[in-house]
Amino acid sequence: METGKKKRVVIPIGDPAGIGPEIAVKALAHPELHDWCEPILTGEKSVLEQALTITGLPLQLHAIGHAQEGIYHCGVIDYRNLDNVRSGELVFGEIQAKAGRAAYEFIEEAVRLLKTGQADAIATTSIQKEALKAAGVPYIGHTEILADLLETKDPMTMFQVRNLKVFFLTRHLSLKDALEQVKEERIYQFILRCHGVLKKLGIQNPRIAVAGLNPHSGEHGLFGMEEVKEIAPAVERAREQGICAYEPVPADSVFYQALMGKYDAVMSLYHDQGHIATKMVDFERTIAVTLGMPYIRTSVDHGTAFDIAGKNLASEVSMCEAIRLAAEYAEIYRVK
Repeated sequence: METGKKKRVVIPIGDPAGIGPEIAVKALAHPELHDWCEPILTGEKSVLEQALTITGLPLQLHAIGHAQEGIYHCGVIDYRNLDNVRSGELVFGEIQAKAGRAAYEFIEEAVRLLKTGQADAIATTSIQKEALKAAGVPYIGHTEILADLLETKDPMTMFQVRNLKVFFLTRHLSLKDALEQVKEERIYQFILRCHGVLKKLGIQNPRIAVAGLNPHSGEHGLFGMEEVKEIAPAVERAREQGICAYEPVPADSVFYQALMGKYDAVMSLYHDQGHIATKMVDFERTIAVTLGMPYIRTSVDHGTAFDIAGKNLASEVSMCEAIRLAAEYAEIYRVK
């Protein structure tokens, strides 16, 4: 795309049996979204028509063959029609192979737009892991799909809400298994990676705080030895490499301090430690950002919400924020 133009953000509509199509069309009804970027959906005509009927939005669907054919203003939804599933074939709120296959193909088409220069970033709504499995799709989620399609070995996930950025040393593990990953070498390498991706986001000398694992960061071994034996040595090694890393800071204060600007990012040592912190700041505006790929990917931080799908109850706030952040980071993100 030409320098100085608004960035184009592609949005695959997710599992068509969930809330993805609803929140996608609701998001595109916001005038300010079109000030941020040029949005384009990848989806299917009847599914989007159904979403507009459910939401009651007076928006015009505009199917395009190439992104340059888009109209890109409020009142119009520019989309790539894959013609791969019919809304009448699906049941809201149920795991279905057809829905899983369609969701995967929506992502595939979004990646094609990225690779051919028709889009600059991707903002994803929710997909259903069991539906992917039922469809024979050999991935468990967006990150794995995108990593393979974009030939990226090991992408990183960062959560952002307002001024707070959080990386996760471990994520989907039991707490017991996650604790076994809190080792010096792993922490050290992860600090290096966090430093690298923050620089790609335009932060020249990132200040990275590592959250303590134990209460009060262990009180020098009174409440656990992980800080003394594993975390602090890793931080010291990073400092020796010129990285502005901070020794384990008690988890009951480090996230607030980062939100207030003391640190540029926090390394969370396990899943809930960082999730609770970000979602308590603002649940709907906590956005997952996937880094380390050739393109920025942002995502809503909620699931398909099968219990409310098709009922016009889903909020589009998270989808709007994901699109806004994708457009913002697409302006500054440097791959190399």
